[in-house]
Amino acid sequence: MSREDDFDFNVLGVAGSPRANSYSTKALKIALENAQKRGAQVRLLELAKADVPFYSPSKAMPERIAREVEWANAFILASPDYHGSMSGTLKNFLDFFYEELAGKLFGYVVASHEKGLTVMEQMRTAVRQCYGWSMPYGVSINGEQDFTGGRPGPRVEHRIGMMARDLVVYGRLIKAQFAQDLAGRDDDTFAARYRRS
Repeated sequence: MSREDDFDFNVLGVAGSPRANSYSTKALKIALENAQKRGAQVRLLELAKADVPFYSPSKAMPERIAREVEWANAFILASPDYHGSMSGTLKNFLDFFYEELAGKLFGYVVASHEKGLTVMEQMRTAVRQCYGWSMPYGVSINGEQDFTGGRPGPRVEHRIGMMARDLVVYGRLIKAQFAQDLAGRDDDTFAARYRRS
């Protein structure tokens, strides 16, 4: 048995596009397929269908969605490029969470006619503020150019598969270390602030 099989690993894909059949959601589904092939349990959360309220400190995320976030050990966030930023739908979703994202690894998919770099950086910034970890690279797709017949070309397909593989492999390592730090007594780790007394 390999180290990857030692414990369950759950990946939640969060689709931030409000459009049906969006390219970012199509790429996200392929990434989840690849993560599953690497032994992860996967789920897809399509925010356009999730009935998420507008964020307010007085409002709570619906319990069903909160349970999905708690279940996940890692996330793949997918968004279209809207004026160089993530979709408002995705930002609104992230605004509901803080400690729930700590110690978890995030991968990113952006559908953009540009490279989507500012979109990924804004997603990384939001995740970093919640003490989440980010993959050092993401996947940018240009729908009309990269998708033919419902699938992306070989170059993009390879990059999606590589990201999914790395998310599962490195995400398991981070999950194990974060759990060890939570259970330990060492206060010289950021995980110490999340210990329950």
